Amino acid sequence: MLLGVLSDTHDRVDAMASAMTLLRQAGAQFFIHCGDVGSERVLDHFAGLPSAFVFGNTDWDRASLARYAQSIGVACHNTFADLDLGGKKVAVTHGDDFRLKQRILSGQRHDFLLLGHTHVRMDERVGKTRVINPGALHRAREKTVATLDTASGELKFLVVGG
Repeated sequence: MLLGVLSDTHDRVDAMASAMTLLRQAGAQFFIHCGDVGSERVLDHFAGLPSAFVFGNTDWDRASLARYAQSIGVACHNTFADLDLGGKKVAVTHGDDFRLKQRILSGQRHDFLLLGHTHVRMDERVGKTRVINPGALHRAREKTVATLDTASGELKFLVVGG
């Protein structure tokens, strides 16, 4: 399964639109946002698509975002998602909760941990868990998202224009 991974949009709707176009062109089959969505307008780009997101530290009105996501069929997982995608265990969190991140990594139950928060793309391994940050769509030298093939493990960072 090819995942499209995004993070740290901070209500940058134009960047989100460009990112989704890139990810769809790349063949992404499931879309994951690792937090700091920023607004309902960002979530609109997931409507009608297999997708999920977690809250980030700047997602202030969580109750409204969760209600809106439910109304358009987008899965909201609060601050932690534990997903089975393409035969792999995928953990998703924003990355601002150090203790949660450490619990996930200590548990070694997941093939992948997807997170954001730092606005810096990353790909590293901690034990059996591969930790991936797709970068950010706001306040980043280079705006990036990523595709992750759960079968082969191939990861590609895509540069978002604008």
